Amino acid sequence: MKTISREAAWDLLGRYNQEPFHLQHARTVEGVMKWFADDLGYSDDREYWGVVGLLHDIDFEEYPQEHCRKAPELLRAGGVGEDVIHAVCSHGFELTVDIKPEHEMEKVLYAADELTGLIWAAALMRPSKSVEDLELKSVKKKFKTAGFAAGCSREVIQKGAALLGWELDTLIEKTILAMRSGG
Repeated sequence: MKTISREAAWDLLGRYNQEPFHLQHARTVEGVMKWFADDLGYSDDREYWGVVGLLHDIDFEEYPQEHCRKAPELLRAGGVGEDVIHAVCSHGFELTVDIKPEHEMEKVLYAADELTGLIWAAALMRPSKSVEDLELKSVKKKFKTAGFAAGCSREVIQKGAALLGWELDTLIEKTILAMRSGG
Protein backbone atom coordinates (compact mmCIF):
# COMPACT_ATOMS: atom_id res chain seq x y z
CA MET A 1 0.00 0.00 0.00
CA LYS A 2 1.62 3.21 -1.16
CA THR A 3 -0.29 6.23 0.00
CA ILE A 4 0.35 9.90 0.35
CA SER A 5 -0.36 12.06 3.35
CA ARG A 6 -3.74 13.66 3.77
CA GLU A 7 -2.13 17.08 3.29
CA ALA A 8 -0.46 16.00 0.03
CA ALA A 9 -3.75 14.46 -1.14
CA TRP A 10 -5.62 17.71 -0.38
CA ASP A 11 -3.00 19.73 -2.30
CA LEU A 12 -3.21 17.33 -5.24
CA LEU A 13 -7.00 17.51 -5.25
CA GLY A 14 -6.80 21.30 -5.21
CA ARG A 15 -4.73 21.35 -8.41
CA TYR A 16 -7.75 20.07 -10.32
CA ASN A 17 -10.72 21.12 -8.19
CA GLN A 18 -11.75 24.59 -7.09
CA GLU A 19 -15.55 24.37 -6.96
CA PRO A 20 -16.69 24.51 -3.31
CA PHE A 21 -19.30 21.81 -3.99
CA HIS A 22 -16.70 19.37 -5.31
CA LEU A 23 -14.30 20.10 -2.46
CA GLN A 24 -17.07 19.62 0.11
CA HIS A 25 -18.12 16.35 -1.53
CA ALA A 26 -14.50 15.15 -1.39
CA ARG A 27 -14.29 15.97 2.33
CA THR A 28 -17.65 14.29 2.97
CA VAL A 29 -16.60 11.09 1.23
CA GLU A 30 -13.24 11.21 3.03
CA GLY A 31 -15.01 11.32 6.39
CA VAL A 32 -17.46 8.60 5.41
CA MET A 33 -14.62 6.35 4.31
CA LYS A 34 -12.76 6.87 7.60
CA TRP A 35 -15.92 6.04 9.55
CA PHE A 36 -16.43 2.85 7.54
CA ALA A 37 -12.78 1.87 8.03
CA ASP A 38 -13.34 2.02 11.78
CA ASP A 39 -16.75 0.36 11.62
CA LEU A 40 -15.56 -2.54 9.47
CA GLY A 41 -12.40 -3.30 11.43
CA TYR A 42 -9.84 -1.49 9.28
CA SER A 43 -8.89 1.22 11.78
CA ASP A 44 -5.20 0.75 11.02
CA ASP A 45 -5.95 1.78 7.42
CA ARG A 46 -8.28 4.65 8.37
CA GLU A 47 -6.11 7.38 6.82
CA TYR A 48 -5.62 5.33 3.66
CA TRP A 49 -9.38 4.89 3.27
CA GLY A 50 -9.78 8.63 3.85
CA VAL A 51 -7.22 9.55 1.18
CA VAL A 52 -9.03 7.33 -1.32
CA GLY A 53 -12.30 9.06 -0.45
CA LEU A 54 -10.72 12.49 -0.72
CA LEU A 55 -9.22 11.80 -4.15
CA HIS A 56 -12.03 9.73 -5.67
CA ASP A 57 -13.34 12.50 -7.96
CA ILE A 58 -10.00 14.16 -8.71
CA ASP A 59 -10.70 14.28 -12.45
CA PHE A 60 -14.42 15.07 -12.35
CA GLU A 61 -14.33 18.87 -12.29
CA GLU A 62 -11.88 19.42 -15.15
CA TYR A 63 -12.49 16.22 -17.11
CA PRO A 64 -16.12 15.16 -16.55
CA GLN A 65 -16.24 13.28 -19.86
CA GLU A 66 -13.15 11.29 -18.83
CA HIS A 67 -14.15 10.63 -15.22
CA CYS A 68 -12.15 7.73 -13.74
CA ARG A 69 -10.19 7.49 -17.00
CA LYS A 70 -8.12 10.66 -16.54
CA ALA A 71 -7.60 10.03 -12.81
CA PRO A 72 -4.68 7.57 -13.18
CA GLU A 73 -2.59 10.16 -15.02
CA LEU A 74 -3.34 12.90 -12.47
CA LEU A 75 -2.76 10.61 -9.51
CA ARG A 76 0.51 9.16 -10.86
CA ALA A 77 1.78 12.69 -11.49
CA GLY A 78 1.03 13.38 -7.83
CA GLY A 79 3.00 10.35 -6.64
CA VAL A 80 0.00 8.23 -5.70
CA GLY A 81 0.41 4.44 -5.65
CA GLU A 82 -1.33 2.02 -7.98
CA ASP A 83 -3.51 0.63 -5.17
CA VAL A 84 -5.04 4.06 -4.57
CA ILE A 85 -5.43 4.56 -8.32
CA HIS A 86 -7.27 1.24 -8.64
CA ALA A 87 -9.52 2.12 -5.70
CA VAL A 88 -10.31 5.60 -7.07
CA CYS A 89 -11.05 4.29 -10.55
CA SER A 90 -13.15 1.36 -9.33
CA HIS A 91 -15.91 3.69 -8.17
CA GLY A 92 -16.67 4.26 -11.87
CA PHE A 93 -17.27 0.54 -12.45
CA GLU A 94 -19.72 -0.09 -15.31
CA LEU A 95 -20.27 3.68 -15.58
CA THR A 96 -17.04 4.95 -17.11
CA VAL A 97 -14.53 2.11 -16.58
CA ASP A 98 -14.48 -1.68 -16.27
CA ILE A 99 -12.37 -1.69 -13.09
CA LYS A 100 -14.36 -3.72 -10.59
CA PRO A 101 -14.31 -2.85 -6.90
CA GLU A 102 -12.51 -5.78 -5.26
CA HIS A 103 -11.41 -4.80 -1.76
CA GLU A 104 -14.11 -4.04 0.81
CA MET A 105 -12.89 -0.42 0.85
CA GLU A 106 -13.49 -0.10 -2.89
CA LYS A 107 -16.98 -1.55 -2.53
CA VAL A 108 -17.77 0.95 0.23
CA LEU A 109 -16.56 3.83 -1.96
CA TYR A 110 -18.66 2.61 -4.87
CA ALA A 111 -21.76 2.28 -2.68
CA ALA A 112 -21.39 5.37 -0.52
CA ASP A 113 -20.28 7.95 -3.09
CA GLU A 114 -23.67 8.36 -4.76
CA LEU A 115 -25.51 7.80 -1.51
CA THR A 116 -23.79 10.73 0.25
CA GLY A 117 -25.27 13.04 -2.39
CA LEU A 118 -28.76 11.67 -1.86
CA ILE A 119 -28.43 11.90 1.92
CA TRP A 120 -27.17 15.51 1.77
CA ALA A 121 -30.04 16.46 -0.51
CA ALA A 122 -32.53 14.83 1.88
CA ALA A 123 -30.93 16.59 4.86
CA LEU A 124 -31.19 19.97 3.14
CA MET A 125 -34.95 19.48 2.82
CA ARG A 126 -35.29 19.28 6.61
CA PRO A 127 -35.84 22.35 8.80
CA SER A 128 -32.50 21.61 10.53
CA LYS A 129 -30.67 21.25 7.17
CA SER A 130 -28.62 18.58 8.96
CA VAL A 131 -27.97 14.85 8.93
CA GLU A 132 -28.07 14.88 12.75
CA ASP A 133 -31.84 14.33 12.86
CA LEU A 134 -32.20 12.59 9.50
CA GLU A 135 -33.83 9.17 9.69
CA LEU A 136 -33.69 6.11 7.48
CA LYS A 137 -37.38 6.40 6.55
CA SER A 138 -36.87 9.94 5.21
CA VAL A 139 -33.97 8.87 3.01
CA LYS A 140 -35.87 5.80 1.79
CA LYS A 141 -38.83 7.98 0.82
CA LYS A 142 -36.54 10.31 -1.15
CA PHE A 143 -34.75 7.28 -2.64
CA LYS A 144 -38.06 6.11 -4.14
CA THR A 145 -38.76 9.53 -5.67
CA ALA A 146 -36.93 9.39 -9.00
CA GLY A 147 -36.95 13.15 -9.57
CA PHE A 148 -35.39 13.90 -6.18
CA ALA A 149 -31.59 14.30 -6.41
CA ALA A 150 -31.91 12.82 -9.88
CA GLY A 151 -28.14 12.93 -10.38
CA CYS A 152 -27.66 10.34 -7.64
CA SER A 153 -27.94 6.93 -9.28
CA ARG A 154 -30.22 4.63 -7.35
CA GLU A 155 -28.96 1.75 -9.47
CA VAL A 156 -25.35 2.37 -8.38
CA ILE A 157 -26.41 2.63 -4.73
CA GLN A 158 -28.30 -0.67 -4.99
CA LYS A 159 -25.41 -2.36 -6.82
CA GLY A 160 -23.06 -1.09 -4.14
CA ALA A 161 -25.17 -2.58 -1.37
CA ALA A 162 -25.23 -5.88 -3.29
CA LEU A 163 -21.43 -5.80 -3.79
CA LEU A 164 -21.06 -5.44 -0.03
CA GLY A 165 -23.66 -8.15 0.63
CA TRP A 166 -25.76 -5.68 2.63
CA GLU A 167 -29.41 -4.78 2.62
CA LEU A 168 -30.05 -1.31 1.21
CA ASP A 169 -31.39 -0.18 4.60
CA THR A 170 -28.11 -1.19 6.25
CA LEU A 171 -26.06 0.80 3.73
CA ILE A 172 -28.26 3.87 4.16
CA GLU A 173 -28.26 3.67 7.97
CA LYS A 174 -24.50 3.24 8.17
CA THR A 175 -23.87 6.06 5.71
CA ILE A 176 -26.10 8.42 7.67
CA LEU A 177 -24.12 7.55 10.82
CA ALA A 178 -20.87 8.03 8.94
CA MET A 179 -21.98 11.46 7.72
CA ARG A 180 -23.02 12.45 11.23
CA SER A 181 -19.57 11.57 12.53
CA GLY A 182 -17.87 14.08 10.25
CA GLY A 183 -14.92 11.74 9.83
